[in-house]
Amino acid sequence: MGEGPGGEASSHMKKSIFVSILVAASCLQLAVAQKPNSKFGGVQIGVITYSYRSMPDQTLESMLNCTVRSGISSVELMGGAVEQYAGIPKDRDAVRQWRTSVSMDKFKEIKKMFKAQGVKINILKLGDPRWSDEEIDYAFKVCKTLGAKGISMEISENAAKRMTSFADRHKLYVIFHNHGQPGNPDFSFDKVLAYGPRLMLNFDAGHYFGATGLNPCDLIQRLHNRIVSIHVKDKTGPNGTPKDTNRPFGEGQTPVAEMLQLLQKEKWPIECDIELEYDIPQDSDAVKEVAKCVAYCRAAL
Repeated sequence: MGEGPGGEASSHMKKSIFVSILVAASCLQLAVAQKPNSKFGGVQIGVITYSYRSMPDQTLESMLNCTVRSGISSVELMGGAVEQYAGIPKDRDAVRQWRTSVSMDKFKEIKKMFKAQGVKINILKLGDPRWSDEEIDYAFKVCKTLGAKGISMEISENAAKRMTSFADRHKLYVIFHNHGQPGNPDFSFDKVLAYGPRLMLNFDAGHYFGATGLNPCDLIQRLHNRIVSIHVKDKTGPNGTPKDTNRPFGEGQTPVAEMLQLLQKEKWPIECDIELEYDIPQDSDAVKEVAKCVAYCRAAL
């Protein structure tokens, strides 16, 4: 495997972090006996609840339980479990009518349920530019009820054109997530963001590095005032062996510690959400692996 950004210094930093992980993990186990607190050195570490997709129970209550057991106090919440809790019908033909007429009472319950466990809903992953106007308004209404900053979705210029007026009207963010698009020379974050001031980034630093091999810290420096959150994962780069592949934290080439320390130094209010995508060992599960990722981030800070 080739060297990533930072060369020998980066490798030494990763080894030093590993020495600290066992201590940090034991501290997390003690902390989750009470309400979790995953803000370390001024940097909020969260999780996208997609990380728990391998767990046998996919209810919203289970997602909250997994989050707390991982020692995390902030989430990007997947909309599917939210709508399931609120009673979305299974009949597809009835979904649109339900979304445009459902009471917000169940969503108020969700906010209270998460707050009682010490978990802030930072972002709601709900909505699609292909939805009707009324359904998009519903997504923002749910977002506001949950106390989130905005709704997240996949990045594209078409989505930006469609969503900017809704973001302005509801005074909430539309937060765009990237996969490997930055590897396309015709792709531009700036073109997307230019469509409106409430269009922001859910910057996936792992996918960015995996597709481009570029240090994500440089883009964070340049666009930090348009980034609400960062998806944190460790990957090999396009020249790695194997290339563009998810790895346990500390085993890839993505400069995870460098990113976290940049946010800490600059005091930018950008949340860092762990997205668990590497293969889970047979003797482990998603909760344990996310907790390891939290410990890695804590040790870096």
